[in-house]
Amino acid sequence: MYHVVIGIDDEETHSHRCVEAVVNLPGDPDEKKVTLIHSFIDNPSGASATQVHSVREAGEMLEEHGIEYTVEESSGDPANAIVSVGDETDADLIVVGGRKRSPAGKALFGSVTQSVILGATRPVMVTGVED
Repeated sequence: MYHVVIGIDDEETHSHRCVEAVVNLPGDPDEKKVTLIHSFIDNPSGASATQVHSVREAGEMLEEHGIEYTVEESSGDPANAIVSVGDETDADLIVVGGRKRSPAGKALFGSVTQSVILGATRPVMVTGVED
């Protein structure tokens, strides 16, 4: 069995691509375990991660494919949360969704994906974006 951590943001297309990547990994569904992590940057309503639509969708997709999963949540920097959950769970792989950004956009706002790649001590898979 191997364990995968998926960083889930608010974009459903990102969560779908990440789950599809895990589904397509070698092995049977019962050989895969997934931790979905959503980090709240701003959460004035006090919602839980399971109330976030993209997290629910990812969980439903994993269930449809017979893959066991759990949901974690945090607040603050998403990249740190994803890397921390990867370390805490001794994940074999971290999966995050990529997005197109201009070089100026990356410089001004940073990139969660880039920070995960640079901060992780385990393999990171980045799912692509459509043109």
